[in-house]
Amino acid sequence: MSKPVPRPGILDIAAYVPGKEHAPGVARVYKLSSNETPLGASPKAIEAFKAAAGNLERYPDGQALELREAIASVHGLNPANILCGNGSDELLGLLCHVYLGPGDEGIITEHGFLVYKIQIMGAGATPVVVKEKNHTVDVDAILAAVTDKTKIVFIANPGNPTGTYIPVSEIRRLQAGLPKHVVLVLDAAYAEYVRRNDYESGIEVVSSNANVVMTRTFSKAYGLAALRVGWMYAPVEIIDALNRVRGPFNMNAPAIAAGAAAIRDQSFVQEAVSFNQMWIEKLTSAFEAIGLKVTPSVANFVLIHFPETDGKRAADADEFLTSRGYILRAVRSYGFPNSLRMSVGPEEANHGVIEALGEFMGRKA
Repeated sequence: MSKPVPRPGILDIAAYVPGKEHAPGVARVYKLSSNETPLGASPKAIEAFKAAAGNLERYPDGQALELREAIASVHGLNPANILCGNGSDELLGLLCHVYLGPGDEGIITEHGFLVYKIQIMGAGATPVVVKEKNHTVDVDAILAAVTDKTKIVFIANPGNPTGTYIPVSEIRRLQAGLPKHVVLVLDAAYAEYVRRNDYESGIEVVSSNANVVMTRTFSKAYGLAALRVGWMYAPVEIIDALNRVRGPFNMNAPAIAAGAAAIRDQSFVQEAVSFNQMWIEKLTSAFEAIGLKVTPSVANFVLIHFPETDGKRAADADEFLTSRGYILRAVRSYGFPNSLRMSVGPEEANHGVIEALGEFMGRKA
């Protein structure tokens, strides 16, 4: 060989492409493509972040004890069952690194978070994609796809980019139907936003089973996307295994401090959730009123479907909105070639998109 060559399979992975951020030539741009909260971070988290700047010469606590204890206190958990990471993305990657290898299979759903497939392939394993039903995870389809090669199953609940969810009864049915050695990963990145009596983020299921883990993030409702703060609740045996390969200082000190302050400020989180609930309902009603179909969402974004008509497709709408400074997320790579995902933004942005799409569709919003 004349140069270094990645091991087989690496160059077959399609790199993750985040939502676009820029609209050239537009004076004011509203980025509504990455599901960021329009309310920002808690002032208490910002204060904690600034205070941590006085000790940047010191390594962070490699166990992130302050953050783990804060999470445990708020959710009523044992800190020993919590692992924190550089965003939940790192934790998803660690799970694949530890539990998958060549010849193994990992099950994902057709509209699931793209990072699952990337990490499965990165571990040398094979992703098995199963169909969803009405843009929602289908437990029967997952169970039917299980083979003796299956080692891990990823479920985004709520889903992204769909915003749909399955009730805890279905999660329990899925767990009961899986072989005991298969790891069931419940990615609850948007759990804070859900207001449904039959929904449960996964804490109870993890607590009563040895093969279930739940991942969460501070990037959405807590407004700490820039700091990359994620956490996992899992059986101690799984935590122990991941700790053996985790980087010794995988989180930075300002992120640990800000995360701990953020989760303790639950009143601020509730403000963000209430604002989101109001606008999810308003956006859905407004878009349907101008003739667009919207997948019902329990998260902080809506999936908007466009007509199969020349000049009215998602790509046309994306161009139209971008020219006016509204950046939504094209979701072709998620299996929706004629749809756009819109994050709930500040009031002026939400009103602006409603008005712009009304103009685009030729119907007053």
